[in-house]
Amino acid sequence: MASSATEAGKVELAAPKAQLSGLQLYSRFALAGAVCCSVTHGALTPVDVVKTRIQLDPVTYNNGMIGGFKKVVQNEGAAALLTGVGPTFAGYFLQGAFKFGGYEFFKQQSINLLGYETASNYRTGVYLASSAAAEFFADIALCPLEATRIRLVSEPTYASGLISGFGKMLTTEGVGAFYAGFGPILFKQIPYTMAKFVVYEKVAEAIYRVFPKKNMSDGLQTTVNLGSGLAAGFAAAIVSQPADTMLSKINKTKGLPGESTTSRLIKIAKELGFKGSYTGIGARLFMVGSLTAFQFAIYGDLKKMLGATGGVEISK
Repeated sequence: MASSATEAGKVELAAPKAQLSGLQLYSRFALAGAVCCSVTHGALTPVDVVKTRIQLDPVTYNNGMIGGFKKVVQNEGAAALLTGVGPTFAGYFLQGAFKFGGYEFFKQQSINLLGYETASNYRTGVYLASSAAAEFFADIALCPLEATRIRLVSEPTYASGLISGFGKMLTTEGVGAFYAGFGPILFKQIPYTMAKFVVYEKVAEAIYRVFPKKNMSDGLQTTVNLGSGLAAGFAAAIVSQPADTMLSKINKTKGLPGESTTSRLIKIAKELGFKGSYTGIGARLFMVGSLTAFQFAIYGDLKKMLGATGGVEISK
């Protein structure tokens, strides 16, 4: 009898943990996404400051990323490299939650709608549609904080930080000022996120086809996430660079009385031209490639730590 009880205890201890689902699962996806985006974007604030300066004032900042760093430090001191870190961290915390949590949610809804086999056979379309839907909602949350960040970077004396800058824009220009760049941010972020997720999924799938994931250690899986994320970041940066430049321009100053956002965008596009729209691409490739690589690495590790392993994979 004692032996049977011992064996039963062993069986109970060996039983696998039930996988999470519903709100418990997607809240963990959202938390992992919020942390990975806010930490990476916050850490790369100095690169973002230089990139934005190059876009807004290419005549002054005309010596590339390294030269831009030197000029900012010489003219304004090293602390200027952290301009906008508050809205960057807060904005991308919210955006990351909606982006990664939403991507996992909409991917599952696509599987539920289409069936597993159909979703797997047409997985590229599922990745694209899921990431686009997730990013739309993420941008609603991000846009006001991104507008505040750009205003702080473009006008260093505008306000002392996130709260004062946000409050000043709200009282002097109204809620509409926060969403003046909503069109450009959608035009930038939706293609960016679509490229980011589909390239990540495809590169990771290709690697795991040769080196099965089940045979890899956690460390090797993190390395795969880094490499796939780096490729995804480069693709996303190239696709979204013109809209990123326009977003910086339109949020630099408020529009003229009676001037619509559409007319401002058309005017900015004409002024920039194709070459001008890729101003600062070197700094942005470095920035986006690095942060995307680390985002996917952190996201993958945090999902494991949080026990968020209930998502369905449709890769082959």
